[in-house]
Amino acid sequence: MPGPLDGKRILILATNGFEQSELEVPRDRLKEAGAQVHVVSPERGEIKGWDKKDWGRPVPVDKTLAEVRETEYDAIVLPGGQINPDLLRVDPAAIGLIKSFYDAGKTVAAICHAPWLLVEAGLVKGKRMTSYKSIRTDVENAGARWEDASVVTDNGVITSRNPGDLEDFSKKIIEEVREGKHERRAA
Repeated sequence: MPGPLDGKRILILATNGFEQSELEVPRDRLKEAGAQVHVVSPERGEIKGWDKKDWGRPVPVDKTLAEVRETEYDAIVLPGGQINPDLLRVDPAAIGLIKSFYDAGKTVAAICHAPWLLVEAGLVKGKRMTSYKSIRTDVENAGARWEDASVVTDNGVITSRNPGDLEDFSKKIIEEVREGKHERRAA
């Protein structure tokens, strides 16, 4: 039986220090829905997760950031954790890739601390969003209207608060990717 995302390609952008469940749960749910999912990182080999209070399991990197283009994918997923988005938000190639997905009207999904990446990319002004509670002020100061909800979607930009929201987050990604491109003005 065909899955709702058969033929779709999803990029998960992460580096060392990603919140373990925030990469693995969406990856697994998207694959179960039929999508081809690639974990992309600035470095080759493996990246190591953060699992609650200590280092977690490594995850293989499918492609490096330098090897991918937005045109090859239908959506980008940004797992949180404190370390991962803090490292990626100072990487011009990572920010440029996120902007390219947004500018192309494709689904952009960020959970926990990953909305920092959307702030850095200049994509939050005027948007309804959520995030981990400790970065609420950062998100609001960048111009977003912050909401305390498990998942908030604004024109194909999906945000969630924490690992407790992962099932809602994953379902919303599937729904938005099936919906297709979103009309929005460039960042």
